[in-house]
Amino acid sequence: MTNSADPAEIFRQEAADLLEKLEAALLDLERAPDDRNLINSAFRALHTIKGSGAMFGFEQVAAFAHEFESAFDRVRKGEAAPDPELIAIALNAKDFLRMQIEKPDEASAVIGMCILSDLRKLAPDPKGATALSAVAAAAAAPAAPPPPPAAPATKRWRVGMRFHKDVLVNGSNPLLLLDELASLGDCRVTVHAEATPPLDEIDPTACYFSWDVLLDTARPKSDIEDVFIFVSSEMELDIREATAEAEAPAVAAPAAIAEAGEASAAADAAPPPPSGEPVGGAEAAAKRGAKENATIRVPAERLDEMMDRVGELVIAQARLTQLAAVGASAKGVAEEIERLAASLRDAVMGVRMLPIGSLFGRFRRLVHDLSRDLNKEIELVTEGEETELDKTMIERLADPLIHVIRNAADHGLESAEARKAAGKDPVGHIRLVARHAGAEVLISVSDDGKGLDAAKIRAKAEESGLVAPGAVLAEAELQQLLFQPGFSTAREVSALSGRGVGMDVVRRTIESLRGSIDIASEPGKGATFTLRLPLTLAIIEGLLVRVAETCYVVPLTAVEECVELPADADARSKGRSFLNIRGELVPFLRLRELFADSGEPDPHQKVVIVANGEVRVGLVVDQIIGSHQIVIKSLSKLHADVPSFSGATILGDGAVALILDVPHLIAAGQAREARLQAKNLEAA
Repeated sequence: MTNSADPAEIFRQEAADLLEKLEAALLDLERAPDDRNLINSAFRALHTIKGSGAMFGFEQVAAFAHEFESAFDRVRKGEAAPDPELIAIALNAKDFLRMQIEKPDEASAVIGMCILSDLRKLAPDPKGATALSAVAAAAAAPAAPPPPPAAPATKRWRVGMRFHKDVLVNGSNPLLLLDELASLGDCRVTVHAEATPPLDEIDPTACYFSWDVLLDTARPKSDIEDVFIFVSSEMELDIREATAEAEAPAVAAPAAIAEAGEASAAADAAPPPPSGEPVGGAEAAAKRGAKENATIRVPAERLDEMMDRVGELVIAQARLTQLAAVGASAKGVAEEIERLAASLRDAVMGVRMLPIGSLFGRFRRLVHDLSRDLNKEIELVTEGEETELDKTMIERLADPLIHVIRNAADHGLESAEARKAAGKDPVGHIRLVARHAGAEVLISVSDDGKGLDAAKIRAKAEESGLVAPGAVLAEAELQQLLFQPGFSTAREVSALSGRGVGMDVVRRTIESLRGSIDIASEPGKGATFTLRLPLTLAIIEGLLVRVAETCYVVPLTAVEECVELPADADARSKGRSFLNIRGELVPFLRLRELFADSGEPDPHQKVVIVANGEVRVGLVVDQIIGSHQIVIKSLSKLHADVPSFSGATILGDGAVALILDVPHLIAAGQAREARLQAKNLEAA
C-alpha cells in the first residue's frame, strides 16, 4: 500500500527484496557450496537487479551488477569455487549494491572498483576478458562516456523468439527482452504478425507476434541465453550462429524498441511520476527534501476482508440514521456497529502485521560477520519466523536485537578451545525464537555459552558506585544492572563492546514500546534474554481506573490482580507502605499523592498490582471502572517528556485519559523505597 507513483521508488522496494534473497543465498552457499539451486538463486537475483536497474535509470547499479554477475557466472559454470573468501567479497559487493541503490551519493567508485577487482581475482575470466575499467569509469563519472574498449572479435547470432499466447498474462514483456538483447550489441529485428487474427477476434491479453533477431556481439552464447532465463518455459527459443552474409531483415530501430520497452514497463509498474519527473529521479527528489512514504506489502485477501467489513459498517450506519430519524430504539444497531468496529479493527491491525522472519533474516549476516571478527565458530538458529508483529515494532526492534546478539557472541560464547575444554561443541549456538503468549509476543535470544557471572557483575557495580558494598540484592536485581548506562564487564574497549552503551539502549527502546526484558542464566550453560512486547502499538487492552476526578489507563498486560486496600494499611504511616499478598510483601504507591490530586480519597480504595519482569508494585486508586480497548494517541511535543505517562486516549464521553507508564512507576516506587531505607539508616 503506497501513494508513491515514482517508479524509482518501486525499483528500490523490489531491489531490497532481491538483495535479501541474494544475501540469504550467499550465506547458505557458504555452508553448502555444491548446492546448484543456491548458486542459481543468487545468479537470478543479480540478473534481475541488473535488468531492472537499467530499465529504471539506475545505470551505475546496472553496470556494477553486470560485473558482479559476470564474476559470479564463473561460479555457476564451475570455473570458480564458492569458498568463504569469495562469499565474503560477494557479500561486500551486495552491500555496495545496496548503497548504490539507497544512498548513491555515498557509493564511492573507488570502493566499487576494488570490490570488483577482488571478485575478478577469485573468479577470473578464463578468456581474460574484463570490463572493469569501463564500470569504474561509469561509476566515477556517469555523465561522461566510458573510454572505448579494445574491439573484441564479434559473431553474428540469429535468435528466433516464439512466445506462448499467455505470456503477457503471466507478467512478461517481450519488448524488454528485445531491449536487453540490444544492449549486447548491434541488433536488427524482424517482427512477424502473420498469426494476428481479425480485429473482432483479437484477445487483448494474448501475444500473437513473434520475432527474429540478428545480433552482432562479442558476448558468448550463454549471455544471450541469460536474457531469457525467466521466460524459457513460456516460449520457443532458437539461438544459432549466423553467417555474416545473412540478409538484413526489415528493421525495427533498436532505439525505438528500447524506448518502447522502458515505456511499457513503466506503464505496467506505475503511472508516470508527478510533474513530469523522469524515471530514476528519486535522488533529485531526495535532495529537494521530498518525504518518502513508508510502505507495507499486504496480501490481497486481507484487503478484501477489510473492504467487506467497511461495507457492512456503511450498511449499519445507514440503518442507524434511519432509526434516529423515526425515533426508534437503536440498541440492536449499536451492538451491530460495535461488532463491526471490533472486526474492522482486527482487519486493519492484520494489515499492519508482518511475519517477524523479515527481521530475523537480517541477523544471519550479523552472526556471519561476528563469527569472523571474533574468530569464533557461531551458528544462528531461528524459530517462529511466521510469528506476526506490528510493522512499527519490527522496525524499532532491529537495533535492540543487534545489541543483544552481539553481546551473546562477544561475552556469552567462549572460544572454540574453551568450549572443547568444557566438553562442549566447539561451535557456539545462538537461538533467536519468537512466539505468541496471549496478547504479547515473546522474543528470546539465548546462547549456550558460560552464562552471566554474578560475582563479576556485582564487583563492577560496586566499583561504579551503582551498589553499596555488602548490599543484599536478589538475582533479578543484579541482572538488571546490566541495563544501567555505562555499565560493562568488558576488560577492554573494543569495536564490539566495553563502553556500556548497548544494553542501556536496549532497555530504553523496549520500554518505549511498552515492553519489558527478562533475563535467565545458568552458569556454564548460557543465558537467555526475553523481550516481552505487545502485539501492536495502536490499540491495547487497558484497565480504566479513577483517581479523584481523573481517569487513567493501566495497560492490561502489566496488571496481575486487583485487591482492596486494607483499612489498617491505609491508616499506617504514609511513608513506608507494603501489602501482604499471600505471604509476599509488595510495596504500593498512592497515585493521589504522586499526581498531587486534592480532595478526600474514597472510603474503600483499591490496589492494582502491576509487574515489570520480576518486580511487583501496587498502585492505589479510588475506583476500578473496568477493562476497555484503548486507541493510543501520542502526547504532544510539550508533554512527550512528562514522566509516568506513555500516551493518552479518548473515552466514549469525549474525556481524555492518560495511559500510565508502568515501568517508570515501578522505578519510581523502587527509588522511593531506597530513599526511605537510607533515611531510616540515618535516623538509626
